[in-house]
Amino acid sequence: MASGGSVQQYARDFPNSDIPDDSAHPLLDLLSNTLVVHQIVPYLPISSLLNLAAASASFRELLLRLTPGVFRHLDLTRVRTAQFDIDGVDHGGEIWRNVQVDENVTEDDFYSGPLRGILQSLRRRDILQHVQTLVLDGLSVTAEFCNDLLVDPSLRLRVLSIRDVKNLNERKLMQSLRYACRSTRPDDTPRLKALYVFGARDAPATVTSASPPSASIPPNAAAAVAAAAIGVGWNLKSQNALKESMQSEGDDWYHRKGRIISKHIADGWAETLLDCREVIRFDSVLCTGPRHQNSPAFGKVPVQQHSNGNGAAVDGRWGLATFALGGCASCGTAPEGFTAYGESPPEDLPLLAPVPLHSSTVKAATCPTPGGESGTPRFVPRCLECIRERYCFSCDQWWCESCYQVPSRHELAAQHVHVVDQTNGMAAHKMAALEQPPTVKKPKISRSCWECEHNCLDCIANTQKLCKGCGGGYCIIHYEGSTLTLCDWCSRDRGRRSRVVLID
Repeated sequence: MASGGSVQQYARDFPNSDIPDDSAHPLLDLLSNTLVVHQIVPYLPISSLLNLAAASASFRELLLRLTPGVFRHLDLTRVRTAQFDIDGVDHGGEIWRNVQVDENVTEDDFYSGPLRGILQSLRRRDILQHVQTLVLDGLSVTAEFCNDLLVDPSLRLRVLSIRDVKNLNERKLMQSLRYACRSTRPDDTPRLKALYVFGARDAPATVTSASPPSASIPPNAAAAVAAAAIGVGWNLKSQNALKESMQSEGDDWYHRKGRIISKHIADGWAETLLDCREVIRFDSVLCTGPRHQNSPAFGKVPVQQHSNGNGAAVDGRWGLATFALGGCASCGTAPEGFTAYGESPPEDLPLLAPVPLHSSTVKAATCPTPGGESGTPRFVPRCLECIRERYCFSCDQWWCESCYQVPSRHELAAQHVHVVDQTNGMAAHKMAALEQPPTVKKPKISRSCWECEHNCLDCIANTQKLCKGCGGGYCIIHYEGSTLTLCDWCSRDRGRRSRVVLID
């Protein structure tokens, strides 16, 4: 009766519309199943949910009051009003209208205006208090805005993603995080448990089909539109194939090895992760190399101190891991051991991309998907300084500190020289020739091409060739037009001479 009364009231408000009884609507019956709703709504933008709730009183009652968790996962990256694409010349707030641009607006109000306006609108509708996962990747997010999300007692936010955002002061964000995780903080604070900030944002979903040319298009333009549609279709197929291949490789850190975080890491993030270790998880972890004090192998194996461009030693107390490695190419392990899911402490596990859709817990965000490898998923987290001149960027092989010590410049420059005296010179020369020369250390990693990174000797032998035409060395990867026997210059010159012979 209540449902029928609500429908009659809706019909009385719009007497000219022919609205069927919502109680028999198949979509309403489908969405009445909470299991179906919780599986569908994370894939829908918030505008679609609000439009569906505005369709009738029954849908509004179902989505906004009767079904909990409808707005648990909120992704604002696809909201048009949340974008911050402002030209170099300000037009008085014409692009977004959430903040009146005048001389009284602060920098934070200006850059976070679009998001603050959206969240204020959601707060008035009693929706913001139900959000537990908030995705703001690529938007304009300030440190003050993040601090408000951290300290607001009315929010239940547990997972926040701010990857590749604009106008973010990372120094202020570190201060807010360290203050929120201080030892004297109130109980049950902060409510935020997972923060995505280091990795790259997730690729947007692509449309799988292209619309055919409309009948209203002139015949002379239909061919061009059809050709463009074919090109778009092939691009979509390529994107889908690339996405499927990346998904088949498994998760970062556990299944995909190599450089995981490509962005520049500002100073202070390692200390921030250390202070927030038992409170907030991040999409990266501390480096466990023997150079750092948090490593189980600290002080147990010899390490080499690196220096920066000014000659000063690099601070190695703490480091943020940006590489995921497998076992050493020689011993198959690492001095500090592996970080294994289910065996290592929970605070040593990184958050995995993409952001989980159907759960807002740290357990779901750190759980790797089953991959092709047998056994426990594991990896070795290292920073760039801990694998410098130890890691091959081509084949992802590396050598640990226990198996390989990087030769110093003095060791590489040392020569096996015998000084022969003039007296009894021939006898001394023969004795020197019969002596066993000392073992000369040869580096396992070197850089033979300016465009290539540091590679191992096997990869260098496969990519660096000696031209049979001019005798010069070349790289078959970065010298376009080169072959396995000729460099790009000799290859083009030989092709030019063959064309001249054919023409003659």
